[in-house]
Amino acid sequence: MTMKIIDRLRLGLAVSVAKSVTFLVRSLRLGAASVLPGSIARRIEPRLLQLLSQQVKNGVIIIAGTNGKTTTALLLRTILENKGYRVCHNSTGANLENGLMTALLESTSLVGTLDVDYAILEVDENIVPKVLKPLQPRIILCLNLFRDQLDRYGEVDTISKRWTKVISTLPPETVVIPNADDPTLSLLGQQLQQKVLFFGLNEPEHYLEAIPHAVDSIYCPQCGHPLNYQGVYLSHLGDFTCPSCGFSKSQPALASSEWSQILVGLYNKYNTLAATTAAIELGVDEATIRDTINNFQAAFGRAEDLVVDGKRVRILLSKNPVGTNETIRVVTQSTDKTTLLVLNDRTPDGTDVSWIWDVDTEKLVERGGTLVVSGDRVYDMALRLRYSEKSADSNLNLIVEEDLRQAIAKALEQTPPTETLHILPTYSAMLEVREVLTGRKIL
Repeated sequence: MTMKIIDRLRLGLAVSVAKSVTFLVRSLRLGAASVLPGSIARRIEPRLLQLLSQQVKNGVIIIAGTNGKTTTALLLRTILENKGYRVCHNSTGANLENGLMTALLESTSLVGTLDVDYAILEVDENIVPKVLKPLQPRIILCLNLFRDQLDRYGEVDTISKRWTKVISTLPPETVVIPNADDPTLSLLGQQLQQKVLFFGLNEPEHYLEAIPHAVDSIYCPQCGHPLNYQGVYLSHLGDFTCPSCGFSKSQPALASSEWSQILVGLYNKYNTLAATTAAIELGVDEATIRDTINNFQAAFGRAEDLVVDGKRVRILLSKNPVGTNETIRVVTQSTDKTTLLVLNDRTPDGTDVSWIWDVDTEKLVERGGTLVVSGDRVYDMALRLRYSEKSADSNLNLIVEEDLRQAIAKALEQTPPTETLHILPTYSAMLEVREVLTGRKIL
């Protein structure tokens, strides 16, 4: 990329200031400096995102969606690094504009040179339309669209329409990889002129017994008629057709049954397939992909396993109805009987916690055992669990503890040495839980 001298000077100044801010923040242990450096550098050079992304040798890969961004991004990054590529990635999960800039700045030299092969950027679904033009991505992974923080975003069809409009303006060589099992994203891919590769499941043995309560899109996104589902895998993701207009699920590029996964939960099979489809498109050989999948470790808080005081702990991020239903499915499929639920209502979580009433907590309660609840909205969660009891004489041991450290201690105390303590926290709660368990901050 050719830049004018004045542009290089401004970029160099922005980078130098950002790196100084990063050093100060980390030296003073004020956090991970995952957002502030980008925010300040952007004031010096408003085109920072564009100027840095244009230097990425093999292109920018955007990963967008409600659930699964961090796991998918980490898996794809690991695959590419195992092939010897240098990859820039916003691994802390800071997925708004300033976070994206900070991630790129992290790999930039003092004079503003970004020497990486790929940039993998997790992008908040609400800002996708704002960053596509400056980033000019090579690949866009569209994982799913679920209700999440309705106080900020609105319904899924609003977001999908905005995505379709802006993606359609990108160059024809842009590769879009949507989830075929999500009706809104399946239609999105069918409407684009760019190269589209779908991913999805073809394993009917994993169908749910019924469509869950926390379902977001059972109507045809093309004509509005109720869809006919042959079966659903989770929420509204499944095999569907529209009896009115003929719209149906798109054909995935890969047969999901031929690809294994190492992480727990069917939702992680989607993450695996998304990363695999992208890696194959980038020319990575199948042997490297399979070897990476078989040795992959979860990102922090996403089916992450820890050992605390000799006991196994598994953290399963649970930040919306669909995600929480899936983590509950993981818990109920195990033989472990102790679960800690931590509900916060801070800005990263969404201030509206009414979504917990769309979660199938009945499945967690009816198996009995011990449920410990904590967090800023501990009594909201406790009330939800009490309403999930079908009889007054249930064998549920419900422990309500406002103090998170005490809640973790009590949950560990209730967990036998031969079992695993499952912790289901919202996003900010997950960061707090990890700090308590490991003694280290993430952000």
